[in-house]
Amino acid sequence: MKGAKSKAETAKKADSKLSVKRKASDRVSKKPAKKEKAGKDPNKPKRPPSAFFVFMAEFREQFKEKNPHNKSVAAVGKAAGDKWKTMSEADKAPYVAKATKKKTEYNKTIAAYNKKQSEGPNDAEDEEESDKSKSEIHDEDDDESAEEEDDE
Repeated sequence: MKGAKSKAETAKKADSKLSVKRKASDRVSKKPAKKEKAGKDPNKPKRPPSAFFVFMAEFREQFKEKNPHNKSVAAVGKAAGDKWKTMSEADKAPYVAKATKKKTEYNKTIAAYNKKQSEGPNDAEDEEESDKSKSEIHDEDDDESAEEEDDE
């Protein structure tokens, strides 16, 4: 039985594998700890759509009218992408114009937003301080007055 292994040999190999795994898990990771991302501000203006997304919004409506039975988002996206690729620059021009108009509006609003953020960080803190709604505050007042009546 040259090819056969004894139970002792297989047990030793299993033990050696386990010890290797333990050593690997005991090691300290060399990767730096990830920084926590700051939460997104819900008041920050959304980025403007590109010319293709302006086209997509219009194309979706047309596609739904022609194919009311089709519920596949992928099919709509694929059809729109194919049409966009076949369009000439002249055909794309109105969508590009709408996109640039939306981009200039976005640049104005983001500038105002950034200016507001740099000027008044205290306003945001005041809003966050008041987590309780007015009804919760009134409920607490009612609870306190009921306790005072019980003491008398």
